[in-house]
Amino acid sequence: MADGSLGGLSSLKGQVSAEEWQVRVDLAALYRLVALFGWDDMIYTHISARLPGPDHHFLINPYGLFFDEITASSLVKIDLNGAILQETPYFINPAGFTIHSAIHAARDDAHYVMHLHSDQGVAVSAQKEGLLPLSQHALICLPRLGYHDYEGIALNHEEKDRLVHDMGDNMMMLLRNHGTLTVGKSAADCWTHMFYLERACKQQVMALSVGRENVLIAPQASQDEVKSQVSRGIGGALAWPGCLRRLDRQSPGYDA
Repeated sequence: MADGSLGGLSSLKGQVSAEEWQVRVDLAALYRLVALFGWDDMIYTHISARLPGPDHHFLINPYGLFFDEITASSLVKIDLNGAILQETPYFINPAGFTIHSAIHAARDDAHYVMHLHSDQGVAVSAQKEGLLPLSQHALICLPRLGYHDYEGIALNHEEKDRLVHDMGDNMMMLLRNHGTLTVGKSAADCWTHMFYLERACKQQVMALSVGRENVLIAPQASQDEVKSQVSRGIGGALAWPGCLRRLDRQSPGYDA
């Protein structure tokens, strides 16, 4: 399956609205990008997208597929109660539903929600001080970063309110002892937020290899300046077409 498609699965292109199809393509691209960057955890993390319209329907990964196998047509449409709304041979990850349904229900601007378990993201989420102002990437993330304490595998729906409270109006979050989470109005913004957060975490892990006492914290004035500079967002629209071109070269078939 060199084109990245799954045998026997019919394309939904032309069977769903043009708006839904575009969201499917963008979400599938996010899954493929995560795999391409090595941030996937076999089948065990998730990215979701809210579909246009008033019904709070959204798309999430078919549980059991690796991220480099996911296509626009294989994504599963569900509602906020976790009910599957389409004919599909797949089911969904219950923990993914808990986290994503909570944020989609509470945040109208969170059209895309990405949650990862990368090595560096988990490492920083487990550090007492959290993300430190050690790099430009970190300074870009810190003004819009929240924290949520670990409560176990996200199967308990009572955790939703606490998760939403801790997320607030931030665009990024460290799930303590667990991983990273970002949101965005577009796939491009959600991806760019995660790119900066993951890079900041990796840089911190590398910097702390010399010991906490030997790292240089960015001056407070510089932290304040970067906060002001990114107050209108960091955006992702400029880099997104290049990301899609890279997928066309290295992971084709996501848009099938």
